[in-house]
Amino acid sequence: MTSPPATSQPISVSDAIGRAKATVEAMPTLLVTGEVSGFRGPARTGHCYFQLKDDSSAMDAIVWRGIHQASGVQLRDGVQLLVTGQFQVYAPTGRLSFVARSLQVSGEGLLRQQVAALARRLEAEGLMDPSRKRRIPQFCTRVAVVTSPTGSVIDDVKRTLARRNPLVELLVSGCAVQGEGAAAQVARALVRAAAAAPDAILLVRGGGSYEDLMTFNDEALARAVAACPVPVVTGIGHEPDTCICDMVADRRCSTPTAAAESVAPAFDEIARQFHEREARLARAMGQALLARGQAVDALSQRSRQAMRSSVAALSRQVASLAAHRCLQDPRASLDDRRAQLELSAQRLHDAAPRVVVRLRGQTEVLRERLRDAGPRMLRQHEALLVRGAAQLDALSPLKVLGRGYAIVRDEGGHVVARSAEVAVGSGIAVLLGEGGLAATVTAVFDEDGMPGAPTGAGTAEGKS
Repeated sequence: MTSPPATSQPISVSDAIGRAKATVEAMPTLLVTGEVSGFRGPARTGHCYFQLKDDSSAMDAIVWRGIHQASGVQLRDGVQLLVTGQFQVYAPTGRLSFVARSLQVSGEGLLRQQVAALARRLEAEGLMDPSRKRRIPQFCTRVAVVTSPTGSVIDDVKRTLARRNPLVELLVSGCAVQGEGAAAQVARALVRAAAAAPDAILLVRGGGSYEDLMTFNDEALARAVAACPVPVVTGIGHEPDTCICDMVADRRCSTPTAAAESVAPAFDEIARQFHEREARLARAMGQALLARGQAVDALSQRSRQAMRSSVAALSRQVASLAAHRCLQDPRASLDDRRAQLELSAQRLHDAAPRVVVRLRGQTEVLRERLRDAGPRMLRQHEALLVRGAAQLDALSPLKVLGRGYAIVRDEGGHVVARSAEVAVGSGIAVLLGEGGLAATVTAVFDEDGMPGAPTGAGTAEGKS
């Protein structure tokens, strides 16, 4: 192939890049397939930058933010893409890039996109929530294995368990682990394994291609793993491989061997942990005993100090009491009391005549005052008595009767004040100034002196 002739005149870099840019952008739109490599993005602007490569070549690719969002493709290294776009030259650097107008996943990349969508949906339902996952017993004594009954995986698991802890009982629930219908077989094998009530179930298989592992990305199988009544430990493929069953299982291990090791601690590891715990227990017991001993010593010292203080206080009280005169000489108090009584008796004996004379004089003075006060007090009351007697005498009906008046009572003993209160022929009693008489009414007169009875009745007969 001959090279095109050079221009007759030199041109600037800008002109050269401009000519290249015009030539490149004149190329038609291309549909390119390739694998994403060196992915960077989305950037702060939302654009994505990566290389699109095949077995022998690679080219820079750019996906603008709007194109990326519209595609729904989750870009990452290893994804196979079908990209529609054009080449462009970036003038400031002269860099050639393939700018995408549309993109979609192809081949394995499409499978990965579907698996990622399922993972997001199950995660939204909470099947991958760490709080839902159950604790695997540290020392399992009965383990069920769900895997192909033939091949190296089951042999690796058996050797690992026999080497680390031969006391672990192993149950095998065989099934196909890839191919059409394998997911349903694995789900049924899980049910059989759970029915045996083991401490844990190992769901394992060896490595393979992404398509080989698609059995463990099945939605129904993932839900069966999440709903299994026995804790499930997965060891599917190799370290980089991760499937949906790994995400919903109670524990995920990188390989089948690692899964077996996780449920069967080695005897030497158990012994080491036992000795470590024994040593920690001994240290803790020693520290506890030392602390208790120190506490007992401190209490003993405080008790001795408190006892000495109490004894010293009691000794001071006894010494103070012993210093009292009543305890040193018990008769001294009696002698003092006797002396006080004798002194009081002497004082009373000396003072009695003077007291008697003084009281006698006071008695005479009081007697004279009483003798003088008595008549004065009686005179006032005598005068009141005389006036009262005179008033009574003046008001006495006997005085009225003495002047010739009389009191008349009817047969019932009632005082007769009006002539109308008696009738002719009725008996009356007449009280006079001296004595009285009984009479019979022969006539009744009104207040004008006119007879109030028939003619012929006008006198009262009676006897004194």
